[in-house]
Amino acid sequence: MFLRYHDTNMAGVHFLLISLLIFSLNVPSLSIGEDVPLLEFKEELKVSSSLDSTWIKGTNPCDRSKKWVGVDCSETGYKTVSGIFLMNLGLAGDAGDIDVESLGNLESLRAISLENNSFSGPIPDFNRLTSLKSLFLSGNHFSGEIPPGFFDNMVLLKKVELARNNFSGTIPESLTKLKNLMDLKLQNNEFSGSIPSFAQDSLVLIDLSHNKLQGEIPPTMARFKTAPFEGNPDLCGAIILKQCTSTDQPTVSKGSNSSTTWVILGIVVALLLVTILFKSKKTEENFSVLGKENMDEVVQVHIPSSNRRNLSSSKKIGSYNSRSHSSRRGSNQGKSDSDLVMINEERGVFGLQDLMKAAAEVLGSGGLGSAYKAHLGIGVTVVVKRLRDMNKLNKDSFDTEIRRLGRIRHRNILPPLAYHFRKEEKLLVSEYVEKGSLLFLLHGDRGEVHSELNWPTRLKIIKGVARGMGYLHTEFANYELPHGNLKSSNILLSSTYEPLLIDYALYSLISNTHSVQALFAYKCPEAVLYQQLSPKNDVYCLGIVILEVMSGKFPSQYLNNQKGGTDVVQWVRQAISEGRVAELIDPEILNGSNSAWVDQMEKMLCIGAACTESDHDSRIEMREAIRSIEEVHV
Repeated sequence: MFLRYHDTNMAGVHFLLISLLIFSLNVPSLSIGEDVPLLEFKEELKVSSSLDSTWIKGTNPCDRSKKWVGVDCSETGYKTVSGIFLMNLGLAGDAGDIDVESLGNLESLRAISLENNSFSGPIPDFNRLTSLKSLFLSGNHFSGEIPPGFFDNMVLLKKVELARNNFSGTIPESLTKLKNLMDLKLQNNEFSGSIPSFAQDSLVLIDLSHNKLQGEIPPTMARFKTAPFEGNPDLCGAIILKQCTSTDQPTVSKGSNSSTTWVILGIVVALLLVTILFKSKKTEENFSVLGKENMDEVVQVHIPSSNRRNLSSSKKIGSYNSRSHSSRRGSNQGKSDSDLVMINEERGVFGLQDLMKAAAEVLGSGGLGSAYKAHLGIGVTVVVKRLRDMNKLNKDSFDTEIRRLGRIRHRNILPPLAYHFRKEEKLLVSEYVEKGSLLFLLHGDRGEVHSELNWPTRLKIIKGVARGMGYLHTEFANYELPHGNLKSSNILLSSTYEPLLIDYALYSLISNTHSVQALFAYKCPEAVLYQQLSPKNDVYCLGIVILEVMSGKFPSQYLNNQKGGTDVVQWVRQAISEGRVAELIDPEILNGSNSAWVDQMEKMLCIGAACTESDHDSRIEMREAIRSIEEVHV
């Protein structure tokens, strides 16, 4: 009896040992120890102090309680490092400082992002990491040519973003062979030569704008429309409605090089003449377009309420001395770089002098700059926004981007009317909307206008915002942030409560990291934790607006320190989990409402909750959010 029992137990022990051995052969290495290759990578960088507080030797990079900044881990099985997202962290080094060999020891690594740092030199040897699915290097100082076969062995790549660097030479042919490629962003570089034929069915987003590309755009890329090819004056083809000639094709003949040399010499001479003339003219100028010298004297005027009085200030937008005045009158006989550039003449034509003569009111100041209201002599009232930290693009590129905004025609989007460009001063002019912002109507005016915000009106506002966002996400599908700054203060309301979106699609213009992070899209959880940007950031912002409109609460998410207001995301999520959705609805829209409407109101709150899901991957897409919103009815 004892022997039989003993043999049985020994057999069980043997079976257990064999099972453990087999199991150990079939699981990936544990994340314990993955701190070593990460720290080796960090130590090679010239500047990496922003990682010091969390990248600590001997700790687990995937430990939720002590998570390493910028390190993402797989959630299945044993947690291992699957992504390194080190965006906007002030890191620096050249290509030789990026220890790709150490990163190769992270067996589960599938994504790398070093965006918006200060790395330089040629592209690092990331092609040694053949398991990568995403490579994000935009917003650095990488330069030089990328070898034609660089991406040959990176067959799993889905996303490649190398925008806003100084890469030159031809676009690597190996990119056209990536069968899984979905997203390719090469804009704002120095790529030249012809565009290779990208025929992958998987490719959804591509941006080759603002390079030096030449020749015919391959017909296989017709589905991408014109935006991805802007800023390349030597391109031609049916896609951009420009017929190709024999001279449009890139050549390398001696004669061609010779003629190019003469053209370059001509341009240099012209630039020298312009510089001399500009400097002589500059010495006679001493004014600020919006009276910067007299800002202390400008009266602060809040957005007017429904029972407002006339608070017009007598202060002028322009402030300049008599000598500059006479100089400006002479120079404005014709159009100059110092004048306004009209991009939308539907509300009339006006110039810089018209703005300078107008009485101005301060409407407020936000992350992107200060806004002023000005009533022009032609009978049009406009808002002039002085843009802050917008020196990323030169004048031609800035002009291209702003004109694109000016061409927008959508009932829920307010396009700009004009702009002014100088290195030290950039203004954006748009039409003044009398009723003011959604933020003010919800939280600032408790009078007659606020009482009109019943359920049908609020539903109309939410649907209009969603339709405007849908348009932006189609028109600017190649942008990381099609809007980027959606919040109730950037939603104006017409006399019929039709919402009008403003401050959209400006992310690509902002040069200063601090100002970029003033955009509301940077308040999303993935942006706060990992500096991760995508169109889903806009979905989160839309969700906040929905919860704000439905609850009537001021979101604490709008405040930098979140001290004050209501954390609408957590509040709504808890109420939904406890089956108390009806308690979230603003009592002012419940009073007098049809009882059948309550179900629709609760449905809208649930849509807002789905849009603000903290997990980026679990959050719904914009098109799904819009479809759900459209199904809600009165």
